[in-house]
Amino acid sequence: MTTVAFLGTGTMGAPMARNLLAAGFPVRVWNRTPAKAAPLSADGATVADTPAEAARGADVLITMLLDAAATVEAGRAAAAELPPGAVWLQMGTIGLAGLAQASAVASGATLVDAPVVGTKLPAEKGELVVLAAGPTEVRDRVQPLFDAVGQRTLWLGEDAEGAAATRMKLVINSWILTLTNAVGESMALARALGVDGAEFLSAISGTPTDSPYAQLKGAAILKGDFTPSFELRGAAKDAALIAEAAGDSVRLDLADAVLARFQRAVAAGHGNEDMAAAYFASFPG
Repeated sequence: MTTVAFLGTGTMGAPMARNLLAAGFPVRVWNRTPAKAAPLSADGATVADTPAEAARGADVLITMLLDAAATVEAGRAAAAELPPGAVWLQMGTIGLAGLAQASAVASGATLVDAPVVGTKLPAEKGELVVLAAGPTEVRDRVQPLFDAVGQRTLWLGEDAEGAAATRMKLVINSWILTLTNAVGESMALARALGVDGAEFLSAISGTPTDSPYAQLKGAAILKGDFTPSFELRGAAKDAALIAEAAGDSVRLDLADAVLARFQRAVAAGHGNEDMAAAYFASFPG
């Protein structure tokens, strides 16, 4: 059975690791904050003290860390301990430059660019969408792992360094983050105009202007429940990656506004809350 080294057991990583364990894979886990990895021992995981310990002799390395810096640091240490023929599935969102850095430290491992679409609940249900780019010869080996964590896999290319999967993830995230901010801004405008936010959501319900995200994030704002499904600070990081990838090649007015709103909300102390807390960026002070 394929032995998996899983680095990064936060909001997304922990349920993904649990689903791999439930599918029968031997999994070694590591997290920068050990307390987030420890509970997985009850599910059958081996908890490692270092990335190198987790990866030693493993067939597959999976990274699901917050950003490029954390991924490259842990990935460098882990890749050095992988045996010949091992595969590194880079499943976090680390941007184009981050993926290039990961490729540079992959040692002899075959890197697969494989970010996922989805948040906490889809991760728990094993219903993520895996966006993947990597050599054809490793696909049969890694597909059972993708099947354990996702409802489908979209293969986008044969060269991880071409970053086809990461490019698609940035486009998708631009859409998701813009929707999130549109909901928050509309709910804030409703409050400012004395409009009942619940009635606003009811008015658009079932119409072509409705969306599941409007109802989901709008309801969270109404309840004041910002339990993180996707933390605001992580969303702000992704918004910055989108801006970085776009560069001067295209003007993204909405993406620029999204980044500014996220940064204001993080600065106001909402970074560890759900990204719906970008709602607070609409209010002064």
